[in-house]
Amino acid sequence: MRIGLTEIEDTFAEAFRMWFCRLVVTAEDEYWLWHGVQEATGYATSVIACDAEAGVESWLSPTQTPDGRPGAGVMFFGFSADQVAAAVRNRTGQCLMTCPTVAVYDGLPQAPERFRLGGHIRFFGDGFQKSKIIAGQRYWRVPVMEGEFLVQDQVGVAKGVGGGNFIVQAQDQATALAAVRRAVEVIAQVPGVITPFPGGVVRSGSKVGSRYKKLVASTNDAFCPTLAGRVPSQLHPQANCAYEIVIDGQDEQQVAQAMRAGIQAAAGPGVLRISAGNYGGKLGKFHFRLRELLQATSTPTPGAPSP
Repeated sequence: MRIGLTEIEDTFAEAFRMWFCRLVVTAEDEYWLWHGVQEATGYATSVIACDAEAGVESWLSPTQTPDGRPGAGVMFFGFSADQVAAAVRNRTGQCLMTCPTVAVYDGLPQAPERFRLGGHIRFFGDGFQKSKIIAGQRYWRVPVMEGEFLVQDQVGVAKGVGGGNFIVQAQDQATALAAVRRAVEVIAQVPGVITPFPGGVVRSGSKVGSRYKKLVASTNDAFCPTLAGRVPSQLHPQANCAYEIVIDGQDEQQVAQAMRAGIQAAAGPGVLRISAGNYGGKLGKFHFRLRELLQATSTPTPGAPSP
């Protein structure tokens, strides 16, 4: 299968069950919103070494937020509900409460499972904090030097999908960079997903395990152009640069939609092949087959449990 001159490899991306939380973060203006969100989603690319995978799911207009101010939907992913709760509490207290004008609301109001966020952060108020119930929901007002930090008492956490991916292989770096930027821009328009790596792109794709016993992951040598000829390569023979795009999402359908849109946008002149990372189908519950995604006229259910 090809999109123009770009080969779509007959392979699949292997993704995992993860848990996620979605916060709605607001601020007085876009300047402080951007800074708060950047801090809260920092050092959050991969749970290989980070406490969470995080990113902006959507930018929200004042008509879309609880307090009528500019906002953002921010998603945090981890392998357990407890891991997500710990990361979100820490990042809210250290990165969002500290940012001028920011307020934090629940972005998953329908999720049956919940954890205390404001109910945890409130202790920073040293006994001066106050709560108020609005429309059946409790909010905490924590005194700060600016005035008050407003944060919702409880927020939702739900099961999602992490690790959807595809790998863009191009004739040179400039072509590859342009391709992945096209892909990330269209993926950003898909609701319910994030691309947690810098600019949405991974240059240091990894494989499971290492020759060094203490490492759980190491460089994906099969996709490193400088190692072609020294190790079995999975690169197109004329590819000199490869980048991976990793997608976390609220469910299989949204990850599939994001992968499809991203692959279609990335394909183009000089993009020789688009492939994906997997572990032989033995580790991840969800298998997103590239050619099936592109052939589908409607969003399929791509997940297939491992035997």
